[in-house]
Amino acid sequence: MDKNVFVGNKIWKELFMINCFKLSNHIKVVCEPMPYLRSVSLGIWVKAGSVNESLELNGISHVIEHMLFKGTKTKSAKEIADITTSLGGNLNAFTSKEYTSYYICTLDKHLDASIELLSDMLINSTISNKDIEKEKSVILDEIDMYEDSPEEMVHEVLQQYVWKDNSHGYIISGDKDTVKSFTKAQIINFKNYYYTGENIVISVAGSFEQDRLIDKLERFFGQIPLKGSSNAPLAPIFTRCDYQKNKDIEQAHLNIAYEAISALSPKRYAFSIVNSVLGGSVNSRLFQRIREEEGMVYSIYSYQSSYDQCGLFQIYAAMNPGLINAVLDEIYATIDEFVKMKISNSELNNAREEIKTELIINAESTQCRMENNAKSLLQFDKIISMDETIKALDMVTVDDTALIIDQYIRNMKPATAIIGKLD
Repeated sequence: MDKNVFVGNKIWKELFMINCFKLSNHIKVVCEPMPYLRSVSLGIWVKAGSVNESLELNGISHVIEHMLFKGTKTKSAKEIADITTSLGGNLNAFTSKEYTSYYICTLDKHLDASIELLSDMLINSTISNKDIEKEKSVILDEIDMYEDSPEEMVHEVLQQYVWKDNSHGYIISGDKDTVKSFTKAQIINFKNYYYTGENIVISVAGSFEQDRLIDKLERFFGQIPLKGSSNAPLAPIFTRCDYQKNKDIEQAHLNIAYEAISALSPKRYAFSIVNSVLGGSVNSRLFQRIREEEGMVYSIYSYQSSYDQCGLFQIYAAMNPGLINAVLDEIYATIDEFVKMKISNSELNNAREEIKTELIINAESTQCRMENNAKSLLQFDKIISMDETIKALDMVTVDDTALIIDQYIRNMKPATAIIGKLD
């Protein structure tokens, strides 16, 4: 993809270069200028999630994410909300297994104010006992809401059982009784351990003036302590299970998991094509056979759950409870056929083009660019460019995909989870 652009009579390729910096406290900064836009996305990414928690602290990363919106030494929660509205209302956050992200998408003229707001939330959050107890109630409602979503629950509970006794299997939001038990000291101590320079990446994509941006980030984020905890989670061991939960709902929800590659594996490009052909698109084997030809399910798809040290290849389906066994039979018959026939050249080319098209279209969003750059720096300690990704996808052969199928699917016994009316 040509990054040259005509500005007047000149070609200014350097306008589009992705640059990486380090602040004085080792916070990594990645900047991707998109000067033809008037918007910008700013993200603060902390390498702290449920994989960094103990069983007694499971859910505390998610609690901290909530608490940073409850007020600072100079701003109340209402004032944070008012400022957010004045900046366009697109301030948000999320917690995952491996990191917590705070981000805002706004107009370029609001970038300075966005930096000031996010730094104040990260550095000066008050985390009072009153707010903790109030927010616990909100989080407990969120956990209840998650339990009312069987599609999410069947995914999470399967990971919990295949990675039992390891933090990779912990539910991100935590257990209700555990969340209730958190104290102010535990929350502050965990935050102080992980919200440090060496654990933070700041990613900016869109319209900005780079030198001014770096100066501003140094001024507002440079006071964060350099070192805290570098506690690395242990890699989990895949444990096969067959989990069933009887729940009075109309559909049954099925999830199947095979042990697979980590997010850092060089096989990830070939695996993405295997996933696309088997169940990752509407033209996939599973969707066409079980959804379109047999009409047994409304929803069926496959996907990868990949982390730094481990990964799963998962298949989800929702169906009438009376069809559970028949759907399982069809899924395994499709997989057996897939193992024998492998992937054809035409399927490879179609899947590759579909993946590339999705990547390129998504990359036209400042938020997507900001997220991709942050994850790349967090995981690989360098930026994997769009051009590199597309080149790697173009190099995948049918032999590469056959090796993936033989290594990770052939003769492998998966784990399963089913939630629904099982009587």
